Amino acid sequence: MSERGTFFGIGVGPGDSGLIPVGAIAVLQRADIIYIPRATSSDDSIARRCLGELELPAERFREVGFLMDPDRTVLTDHYAELARTVHTDLQAGRTVAYLTIGDTSTYSTYGYLLAALRDLDPALRHHTFAGVTSFAATAAALSWPLGEGKERVLILPCPDDMTALRADIETHDVVVLMKIGKRLIDVIELLTSMDLLAHCAFGHRVGLPEQQLFPDLSVARPPEATGYLSTMLIRRNARERRHGKLALATDTPSNKASA
Repeated sequence: MSERGTFFGIGVGPGDSGLIPVGAIAVLQRADIIYIPRATSSDDSIARRCLGELELPAERFREVGFLMDPDRTVLTDHYAELARTVHTDLQAGRTVAYLTIGDTSTYSTYGYLLAALRDLDPALRHHTFAGVTSFAATAAALSWPLGEGKERVLILPCPDDMTALRADIETHDVVVLMKIGKRLIDVIELLTSMDLLAHCAFGHRVGLPEQQLFPDLSVARPPEATGYLSTMLIRRNARERRHGKLALATDTPSNKASA
């Protein structure tokens, strides 16, 4: 019987093809099978697009259609079936990689699959590579600090209840809002009523060719259709100035005297 293979979870992107853990590149180059998630509503896999110009044999890839179904039974069955398929590959001694967009441990489908695999095989040989979260990529693209000093930061999927979201905003300095979807208009209306638009930023499909960035929602607001694959950055108060007044070297008294 051949030695069991190793399972690797790899975060890529989001969007930018340069965001791949260096250690994971060697794993991808030697992997026998690379599973790539694809939304059933999409024609291609964003995770595969995130690999950019990294040249890998096409026959190694296996697309996995994933469902964002609110029915937990459907999701449970889906990941159980995928886990059995991956487990068969591992039992045959193959090295298997699973790509996920962003960070492997932050609202990722990888977590469901890993849990199912470990149920099948408690002695599973696996390694997880961390990736870049969508909100870290959004903050970097907007030059928007996620937390400074002792600010309290909350990361959450957008709730349906705007009253609950208001309470979250009122009790934290910074709120990172993910999985907004069709609730975008309601969120904008709430931030308007709280007079916070000038402190908020928004990114849609960050790192992809169709990227849209809104650094100040009091100046420009995103259209309703951009609620998916988007992140909202909310600051309850204006950012505190943490540096003294600076002047250019040409404005110093010594420079003026010598002019």
